[in-house]
Parts: sequence; structure tokens; C-alpha cells
Amino acid sequence: MAARFLSARSAALLDQELMSTGAFSIDQLMELAGLSCAQAVFRVHPPAERPRVLVIAGPGNNGGDGLVAARHLKLFGYAPSVYYPKRPRSELYTRLVAQLENLAVPFVADVDAAVADADQIVDAIFGFSFKPPIREPFPHVIALLAAAGKPVISVDIPSSWDVDAGPPDGCTFMPAALVSLTAPKPASAHFRGRHFVGGRFVDRALAAKWGFALPDYVGTDQVVELTE
Repeated sequence: MAARFLSARSAALLDQELMSTGAFSIDQLMELAGLSCAQAVFRVHPPAERPRVLVIAGPGNNGGDGLVAARHLKLFGYAPSVYYPKRPRSELYTRLVAQLENLAVPFVADVDAAVADADQIVDAIFGFSFKPPIREPFPHVIALLAAAGKPVISVDIPSSWDVDAGPPDGCTFMPAALVSLTAPKPASAHFRGRHFVGGRFVDRALAAKWGFALPDYVGTDQVVELTE
């Protein structure tokens, strides 16, 4: 698939267009993004191989994508748990948490123990709107991910990376897989691993307007793996 990168600014403006003239709500976009991430997890490591998935959710929309992914993973047959230390108080995030609690998905407080216990990890901490500095507890969490020795799948961008410039100096965090939402971001040029595109909410006319190519989604698939 030939695809131009979508910068942080363009990704933000595209989201605004989707929610204005496109008439999408933020929870619709989050639902599709989270479903894409859950499908990518299933492609990389099905539940029979690595059933215990720790989802680490940040305080923004990327964290919301992770919460949605955790719900779908539970329904796909995984045993997910969620570390969610900075919870927004808005109705949207409160409902996402309640949906997981209704499915008996545990929220964990000890991230060190949770990382040690997990078979694989979903990094849903920071998305394309990330700006440094990183505040606690997330420097510690990202250091754990870098040293975890088990597969990490990042949502849209590896957390702590600059969306346009890539990993900061001295960064050792390189996830095993990346799910770029809508289109790859410039930082993904530095990524080495299995790379998926998901977030199936843009038509070809809108993609052409913003200068990127849509992947060739097959049937009901929500993700496409890039091979180049």
C-alpha cells in the first residue's frame, strides 16, 4: 500500500472534519479505532497463544481507544486487564470504564506486577496530540514497556515518541507491533515491527483530499497489515 504520512497537525484537522461535516461523534471514532486495535492484537497473537492482555490507558483519546480495545478483547476470548491511573471525569470515559466493569474486566493498581503477569501489552498511553514532558507515572510505565521482554502493541504511535520526529534521544522503547489509525504518522518511518493501518472511517474522496492512500481493507476487516 502506498500511503503518505499524516502529520500530527493534519491528523487533528482531519478528526475535526470527521466530527463536523462528517457528522461523526468522538465515541463513534473511538469505537472504530478500538475495534481496529483489538483485531490487530488478534492477528499478532490470538487468545490461545497469549490470552492475558494488559491494556495501559492514558488520560486522553488514545487511552479511550485502549478501553474500547479491552472490551472487544474480552469478547474475543482474551483475559484483559487495564491499568488506568489518570481517569478523566467526562461521561464518555465513565461509560467506557463501566462497560469494562460490567464485563468483569479488572482494573489494576500495581503496574509492575501487571506487566510481569501479562502475556502481551497494549500501549494506549499517548496519541498524536502528545506533547512532552511526560509526567508520572508514565515515565516509569514506558521504561517498563521498554524492558518488558514481551510483545507490546502500540496504538497509533509508540508512547513517548514525537509523532512527527520519531523516538527521542536515548529512547529504547520499540514495540513489536503498531496500529496506525487512519494513516501512518511520520514517526512510523522509525518503527521496526509488524505495522497495521486501522480506523476504517475515511472514504476515498476524503483520503484524496488529505493526500494519503487508503489501504485495501478486505471484507469486514478493520485492519490491513503493511508489508513495505
